[in-house]
Amino acid sequence: MDERNVYRAKEAMQSAMKKGPMRLALIIGAILVGFLFLSPWVQIGAGQRGIVLNFGAVQKDVLGEGLHFRVPIMQRVAIMDVKVQKSLTNAAASSSDLQEVSSEVALNYHIVPDKANIVYQSIGIQFKERIIDPAVQEVVKAVTARYTAEELITKRPAVSEAMRANLAERLLVHNIAVDAFSIVGFSFSKIFMEAIESKQTAEQLALKSKRDLDRIKIEAEQRVTTAKAEAESLRLQRANISPDLIELRKIEANLKAIDKWNGILPQVTGGGAVPFIGVGDIQRDKQIIRK
Repeated sequence: MDERNVYRAKEAMQSAMKKGPMRLALIIGAILVGFLFLSPWVQIGAGQRGIVLNFGAVQKDVLGEGLHFRVPIMQRVAIMDVKVQKSLTNAAASSSDLQEVSSEVALNYHIVPDKANIVYQSIGIQFKERIIDPAVQEVVKAVTARYTAEELITKRPAVSEAMRANLAERLLVHNIAVDAFSIVGFSFSKIFMEAIESKQTAEQLALKSKRDLDRIKIEAEQRVTTAKAEAESLRLQRANISPDLIELRKIEANLKAIDKWNGILPQVTGGGAVPFIGVGDIQRDKQIIRK
């Protein structure tokens, strides 16, 4: 081998040694970029849970809020919302007296956080359409059938509580918890509403008549009591009248007549004697009264 070939070999070896670290760095960088591109980290937000799937199979562990690592390609994480959610449902039913009733109910519910993986596995994310709405419809029909149309109005709190308890029991089987339940409103047929209004009007008139009758009765009793009191007063007055009292009243009457007399005797025409007032007797009566 001549010197020229030896020189070329040395240059080739030096060039290979220089390019080796660069290639290694490029390879490592490519691996890191690919790793990050495959998203090995997953973030679970507030009010959420992560369902781990290994090649599509649901795992027992449920990821809580925060940042979690997953194995790219092999693992996938499905996000489930476990916050309180609201559902409004319209349901048609019949009362025990065969009146058609349209009900609007409101439901607040949430998935049991620790059972989110079971809900995902058995129901999926469409649990409202698959489980909640049908359950609400069935419960409203079942409970409404226990009451008459009038009782649905007068016993509304009891009806609402019966629906809530029944619905909570049904949904808990599917790991869905009921937070609140309320009846927004009932709607009845026009004929039934007119009958209710007529009944209420009749009850109000009957109540007014009863009140008037009670008032008249009380007033009559008051008049009877007053008459009895007056009669008793007269009886007592009569019992206290004596001959002396009668004589005293006569004397008082004569004194009043003297006080009003102007001293002029009455002028009398025609025959007959001139009448005189018993002045002496009256003066005697005055002395008696003074004593």
